[in-house]
Amino acid sequence: MNILLVEDDPDDVELLLEALHDNDVKFRIESIKEGDKVLPYLQLCKIFPDIIILDLNLPKMHGREVLISLKSSTFSHIPIVILTTSSSKEDKEFCLKSGADKFLSKPSTVEGFNQTVLAITQIANQHVEKNLSR
Repeated sequence: MNILLVEDDPDDVELLLEALHDNDVKFRIESIKEGDKVLPYLQLCKIFPDIIILDLNLPKMHGREVLISLKSSTFSHIPIVILTTSSSKEDKEFCLKSGADKFLSKPSTVEGFNQTVLAITQIANQHVEKNLSR
């Protein structure tokens, strides 16, 4: 699974990496810390991600803006999971209406991260299977 992680907190990056390893997920990950770097990265990459994991509170460009930019671009087919500290109903509704495939609040336990990884892998696998059947 090819993952693009858009996250500025190194601790959250590390927790997600540990959860992916602990759940025996085979993955390749690229990490971007600033929202304004996402589209330029995708325009230059040779292997597109199977899934984008996007935080909302990012420097230079808020995650909401990144989501809208992605969903109105040629990359709109890539599934996006919002993984954020926000538990705001307004944020969740906005993101889902704007095209996010899933909205998850960042977990605070190992079990919570395991559930997060399960949700991410299910969405990414559905995307991969859909592309293989084309």
